[in-house]
Amino acid sequence: MHPLDDALALAAQPDGSRLGRTSAAYGNMVGPYGGIIAAQALQAVRLDPGLQGEPVSMTVNFCAPLAAGEFVVRARAVRTNRSTQHWLVELRQADAVCATATVFTAARRPTWAADELARPPAPAPAEVPRTRMPARVAWPERYEMRFVEGALPAAWDGTEHASSRSLLWVRDAPPRPLDHAALAALADVFYPRVWRRRARPVPAGTVSMTLYFHADAAELAAVGAGHLLAQAQGQAFRGGWFDQTAQLWSETGALLAVSHQLVYYKQ
Repeated sequence: MHPLDDALALAAQPDGSRLGRTSAAYGNMVGPYGGIIAAQALQAVRLDPGLQGEPVSMTVNFCAPLAAGEFVVRARAVRTNRSTQHWLVELRQADAVCATATVFTAARRPTWAADELARPPAPAPAEVPRTRMPARVAWPERYEMRFVEGALPAAWDGTEHASSRSLLWVRDAPPRPLDHAALAALADVFYPRVWRRRARPVPAGTVSMTLYFHADAAELAAVGAGHLLAQAQGQAFRGGWFDQTAQLWSETGALLAVSHQLVYYKQ
């Protein structure tokens, strides 16, 4: 079983909740990698027999780290309209809330379409060597990252960079066909932008992440196990908080998803 599918295994319970288990393969410094928590929250909605439509947006709030072991996730449709649904999701452990999410699903229909934000120029994935992240945590090994620009600082010397932008080709490792849960996890592969700006590994962690899915299931299936071009950049750093935006394009240039995060940092 692919490590992602193992992490997304959620067993149905008699009370309507689902039982999951943290995956050591996606371990971070404190608890699991945020992207896998987002994917698990979305997966609870995707597995619900009452689901209508496909994911269009979601917001995840990371309330507390998950400890290693079992957790309970409950997804509840709070409003169903003719072509849309609004969901609330909670991840609990030891009867305490560790993460909450809202998910919006809808039936997509054929309309006029255009991507106004063009994919940045970048060499082909095969022309960019794979970047190996430091082996302090497990989750980066779940992704094949090929940095075009903005890899981790070569030296943590406090040199301030003018921009926090990173651009990289990325996909699951080993490669896996893309779906909305995998895309949710991929949208969080970026290390904290404050590290790039300051070349200092200050404590930092995402508090809230919002994702907008522009691609439907058929478009993601067409991507298959190909690479995505992912870009992230901070916007403002102040008072212990910063926000960062991110975009993910297919190799053919289609904008698949965008995200916006609020991140806590020290110093």
